[in-house]
Amino acid sequence: MVKLYVVIPCYNEEAVLEETASRLKQKFTQLSDRHRITDDSRIVFVDDGSRDRTWELIEQFHAQNDLFMGVKLSRNRGHQNALLAGLYSVRNMADAVVSMDADLQDDIDALDQFLDEFSKGAEVVYGVRSSRKKDSFFKKFSAEGFYRLMNFMGADIVFNHADYRLLSNRALNGLFEFKEVNLFLRGIVPMIGYQSSKVYYERSERFAGESKYPLKKMLAFAFEGITSLTIKPIRLIISLGCMMLLVSVGMLVYFLVQHALGHTVAGWTSLIVSIWAIGALQLISIGVIGEYVGKVYLETKERPRFLIEQFLKDETAQEREDIQGQVMSEKMRKG
Repeated sequence: MVKLYVVIPCYNEEAVLEETASRLKQKFTQLSDRHRITDDSRIVFVDDGSRDRTWELIEQFHAQNDLFMGVKLSRNRGHQNALLAGLYSVRNMADAVVSMDADLQDDIDALDQFLDEFSKGAEVVYGVRSSRKKDSFFKKFSAEGFYRLMNFMGADIVFNHADYRLLSNRALNGLFEFKEVNLFLRGIVPMIGYQSSKVYYERSERFAGESKYPLKKMLAFAFEGITSLTIKPIRLIISLGCMMLLVSVGMLVYFLVQHALGHTVAGWTSLIVSIWAIGALQLISIGVIGEYVGKVYLETKERPRFLIEQFLKDETAQEREDIQGQVMSEKMRKG
């Protein structure tokens, strides 16, 4: 049997949280009855500075049943940092940890396949959408464009995979060897290595509430991922600069020939267009380079990615953590 933890980041999920907790509780009961997971497996909700009753509901779940645990961040830090905080909090408590969203779009029944792949030796299991038939044309076009853009820019991510995945204890500890502040999990997890596999599932409509990733946030998310994982945009600027140099040399030859032939060239339109084009290229280039310089600046400050205000966990988990802490301290003392 596998000791399984499920980590769920939440931001203003009051409308859906009770249904999510109910369905996960039912699923955990089924898995436990079939001896797939241990009785001390847990569901961990991470409150990312919500402004509604999300944390109040998490406290109620925990008070009613030890199955539910809760992590409350000191303020809103974004989906990726909230997910990371949850993973960090349970990194030494389980054999495997599954991350998923709170909106019930991820197929809970796919947990069976996750456990199957884990039992076969996979230490990283990616949940991948089998199709996008339910998406509108715009949603499908923008979402698939996101993955293609990321891969084109050099970010090695799994196509149609979001944050529904299983990590073994070893893979999870490997994840926290990556110390950068700008941590883009979809690109970092494939860097961990170890044996991996994929589970395909049909993604459902959001049960309630509003999407936390409209087009504007998706574009910002893509830009964050690209600049966090690869320097290909800078290399593209270099390539574009070389192309512009070749074009300028060609134009120089052309105008010299025109001058030798005695042709009068007004040049006003081409001059103005060239000034604006080169000016725009310079501004874009400075902006891209500035983004990288800014990220280096943030990395050197070594600010914490998140601060945990409160951690609701069962007494058994607390005792295990205390024992592990004592063992580690003893090893360090002897070492």
